[in-house]
Amino acid sequence: PGPGAIDLGAQSGRWAAFQERHRLSCEEAARLLAGLNEYRGLVKHTGGCHCGAVRFEVWASADLHVFNCNCSICTKKQNRHFIVPASRFKLLKGADNLTTYTFNTHRAQHTFCKTCGVQSFYTPRSNPDGYGIAPHCLDDGTVQTIITEDINGKEWEKAVREHKTIRDMSKP
Repeated sequence: PGPGAIDLGAQSGRWAAFQERHRLSCEEAARLLAGLNEYRGLVKHTGGCHCGAVRFEVWASADLHVFNCNCSICTKKQNRHFIVPASRFKLLKGADNLTTYTFNTHRAQHTFCKTCGVQSFYTPRSNPDGYGIAPHCLDDGTVQTIITEDINGKEWEKAVREHKTIRDMSKP
């Protein structure tokens, strides 16, 4: 143990089992436990693109609140997504296999896999400090329910201004 290391004594076995069960590094496990209130009631979802070149994990509710937007790009891509703070998202692999498309205000960063073309997550214009996650790109087994809310992206400014919670969804 180096400087600042803590001797966990009899609890070291439980700590190692916790890390292994949740597939977390020591730092990730400590961050998780330190932010326990933030993660209370959340589950770790994993997912990625079709070809597997891009993989991520995200901490979110097992009951997802998904937006169905009718703006020009979401309509063409059939993009449905739920929003999480950046602190609850981790890209596991594939950063070098992502490319980005922007248009209009260039605030939304539509990232997608260069190989298969799937957008499994992106940075939404409504929440540039978070991520919009495509629920259909999550691995099976962690989602209990999906509630879908239509949002009028054709009148984006008005819709976001009138929506009571969308801008806060990327706040921890």
